Amino acid sequence: MALKHAVLAALLDGEYSGYQLAKAFDIGVANFWHALPQQLYAELTRLETEGLVAGRQVVQETRPNKRLFHVTDAGLAELERFAAGSAKPSFIRDDLLVKVQAVDRIDAGPVIEQLDERARIAAAKAEVLGKLLVRLRGDRDEAEFLAHGTRIGPYLTCLRGLGFERETREWCERIADVLRARTAARQRP
Repeated sequence: MALKHAVLAALLDGEYSGYQLAKAFDIGVANFWHALPQQLYAELTRLETEGLVAGRQVVQETRPNKRLFHVTDAGLAELERFAAGSAKPSFIRDDLLVKVQAVDRIDAGPVIEQLDERARIAAAKAEVLGKLLVRLRGDRDEAEFLAHGTRIGPYLTCLRGLGFERETREWCERIADVLRARTAARQRP
């Protein structure tokens, strides 16, 4: 997958400025695709050049003018082509896992601290994603929203992000507890 597909998918919800797109990425897309604001601005320019998005200038009196972007028919066709292709399996590339892999031969203290920190971060992200799910479905319960909602894609990816963050928190807490117990057992006379 290229960044362009993530941007096109994010723009399906309407017109966004580059700033608004960056915020949308932070909230809804960041659980499965990371991009810096500079990358998003550059990608919007490329997509507009390719005709996959169209931009329009909005004149603002008290602020600098801004450009709003939306997906074109060609952009929607590109998403269709992308969706029809096979999905590559995902993989984990995480420096904390390298540290855990080496923990038998290094000081476990800093690794435990990093596991605790990662667990706190995952818990905070899970809380944000849980609130986002409530906001996305409005006053409907989940089953009703999933059966009858008009746009469920963002909800479904948010569910995946929530599951990932919860599992990450649980794993980090478990591994930190294991390492604490092993460290304490080695320190006993």
